[in-house]
Amino acid sequence: MESRIDALDWSATAIGPPDRWSPALKTTVRIILANRFPMLLWWGADYVSIYNDAYIPILGQKHPWGLGKPVRECWSEIWGVLRPLIDTPFFGGPSTWSEDIELHINRAGFTEETHFTVAYSPVPDETAERGIGGVLATVHEITAKVVSQRRGIALRQLSSAVEAKSAEEACKTAAEKLAAHTKDIPFAWIYLCGEDGTVRLAAAAGVENATALAPLSLNVADQSSAWPLRQAQATGQIEYVDLASRFTNIPKAPWDEAPREAAIIPIRSHHAGQVAGFLIAGLSPRLLLDDSYSDFLKLVTSQIATAISTAVAYEEERRRAEALAEIDRAKTAFFSNVSHEFRTPLTLMLGPLEEMLREPGLPAPDRERANIAHRNSVRLLKLVNSLLDFSRMEAGRAKAMYAPVDLAALTRDLAANFRSALEAGGLSLIVDCDPLPEEFYVDSEMWEKIVLNLLSNAFKYTLQGSVTVSLKMEENQAVLRVSDTGIGIPAAELPHLFKRFHRVEGAQGRSHEGTGIGLAFVQELARMHGGAVSVESEEGSGSTFAVRVPMGKSHLPAEHLQPPAERSPLTTRSDAHVKEAFGWLSGDAERVAGVHSDTAVNGKSRILLADDNADMRDYVTRLLQDRMRVTACGNGRDALESALADPPDLILSDVMMPVLDGFGLLRELRADPRTQTIPVILLSARAGEESRIEGVAAGADDYLVKPFSAGELLARITTHLELARVRQENLVAMRRLQDVSTKLIGAGGFESLLREIITAATAIVGAELGILQLREVNKLRVAAQTGHQPPFLEFVSNGES
Repeated sequence: MESRIDALDWSATAIGPPDRWSPALKTTVRIILANRFPMLLWWGADYVSIYNDAYIPILGQKHPWGLGKPVRECWSEIWGVLRPLIDTPFFGGPSTWSEDIELHINRAGFTEETHFTVAYSPVPDETAERGIGGVLATVHEITAKVVSQRRGIALRQLSSAVEAKSAEEACKTAAEKLAAHTKDIPFAWIYLCGEDGTVRLAAAAGVENATALAPLSLNVADQSSAWPLRQAQATGQIEYVDLASRFTNIPKAPWDEAPREAAIIPIRSHHAGQVAGFLIAGLSPRLLLDDSYSDFLKLVTSQIATAISTAVAYEEERRRAEALAEIDRAKTAFFSNVSHEFRTPLTLMLGPLEEMLREPGLPAPDRERANIAHRNSVRLLKLVNSLLDFSRMEAGRAKAMYAPVDLAALTRDLAANFRSALEAGGLSLIVDCDPLPEEFYVDSEMWEKIVLNLLSNAFKYTLQGSVTVSLKMEENQAVLRVSDTGIGIPAAELPHLFKRFHRVEGAQGRSHEGTGIGLAFVQELARMHGGAVSVESEEGSGSTFAVRVPMGKSHLPAEHLQPPAERSPLTTRSDAHVKEAFGWLSGDAERVAGVHSDTAVNGKSRILLADDNADMRDYVTRLLQDRMRVTACGNGRDALESALADPPDLILSDVMMPVLDGFGLLRELRADPRTQTIPVILLSARAGEESRIEGVAAGADDYLVKPFSAGELLARITTHLELARVRQENLVAMRRLQDVSTKLIGAGGFESLLREIITAATAIVGAELGILQLREVNKLRVAAQTGHQPPFLEFVSNGES
């Protein structure tokens, strides 16, 4: 730079040649030339420019022309801004300073937006007229910093579009935010893709929607379109468009000149490889199109893409939720309608059965069969009532009528109904329901359902010890607690316990039967009273369920309040719960005592039956006892122990059982050499092809779906007993053949021939056995896959065995 200063003809300038410069000027020039920070000296009344190397990038194309030129010529485009800042210190005023001065300069062939931090200080000179020879300018360009901060604000504001609930709303929110940042994006249009290859204008910023520049819709595949969307979609990159060659009347805001270029950026979809739309953004005519500008446009588009994807995901989730809600409503309506339809035939079943049981001369076998039908009809009615109540509650049609009730007396009466069942099951019942200070407003029938469900649940999963029912006043609430000394609940299951249809896997109770809605029902009933239900449990140590109901009536709807009403001490619902509990006792007594009912008749095939329903065990036993010996067990574990101790000829097992289910029993049987060849027929209430295939694939010889006819059950059992007999005879023949071969070979002579004969005979017998087994498996496989009942196997009827 010093060489350039020496080479310049300073005599042609207002400050004259260097040899006439004052000592102050020479000293100041040496200082700025040695400094690595951008510095500029304006000297004399014309403010002649002298600057160092660090200042050259600020001048751009004006260097070296600007050296020695007055400010009004060098920076003519901003002279109006600079003059007062320079005049003030030159004419004796204070130094001027600006942290961020925005200047629009022409240093690269176009008017450019720039930002600087500047400090202008007077330079003393004794030879000058007023003692000040010029002004020293210290200059720091901060354009990149200011623009970056501004763009960061724009991106942060764009993030609010993520809260939009639809793609259109996301686009409009994004456009509103971009409209405040026209210095970087003078105008913007956001197009969303349709399903027919077109895009529609979703939002605009900086210009009106319907203009020649921004049509309401565009065809992506149209090669003649002014906006090359197809190319941007194909490359996935920013496509730049020269505006002047394509359009007229280009909007000029916020500057005096219109943007020269626009960018087309694809908006990526949340579906891989797809485009959700396009952002068409005008580019500032006063900023360089550098990498930082391109990165900013990509980030803007990414923010919009995120907002659209989030909105689309929200819409999809909302539609899924609405569809699920509709399915739920349909399911609830179905349950309600089916439950109503069930009640009519159940009434027609229960009525005649009760009349039959009242007849004094009814024979004992007929009375027992009628009792089984009546007990199970009552249980079915209980299940129907539960489904109906739950469906009403789900649909919001359940209406509670609250009346003042002596809650302690009502709870004691309900608990007393269960005393006989608990004591018959070897449990003690502890009732601690002291009178409360005042009556509570509850729906008596709903409170009855709460207490009965909790007591049934406690009895079902408590095999020894006690059940405690207490009712106490705590902080203006009545707190009902039902505690037991039962199996307890695993900690992982507690958060899911009150979900409808949820059942604890592997829970050991008196029965495996149930719908899984009892505790969910209790929770909903408690909520309808303004209360809540909670549980505390430790696996192996019992559980405590607590139901809290607020005192008073202010929390209840006034239109549902009514005066006290009479209540019968034992309702049909109570009777159904108690009878079902007594039904669990039969199997439980056998399990606890380790005793199995065995209709032993010498000379008959022995059948091992495993089912946790006592009535089902009695029914199947009666069907088979004239033809076979039947040993009945209440769960899979007892059946396994019986099979290992005395292997039966065939095992008939329910799938859903406590302690050890049917599949678990099957695995244990197939793993033990003593029982792995015993035919096993699984019984299940799960119908359908998948269930049949699952049963056969697990190793069962057959799979029978409830309800089944007596003839079908007998046919299946007879078939598999005959198969087992044939299989055993073949095995015996094989062993005899092997013994004969050993003896013949040991005796010597004709050894080679004997070996061939024995090998062939062995192959024949083995093939016959293989054929038998293959036929059996194939027929069962076909039956399982088609859902048809398998007929008697041909080899049994035609004597091939």
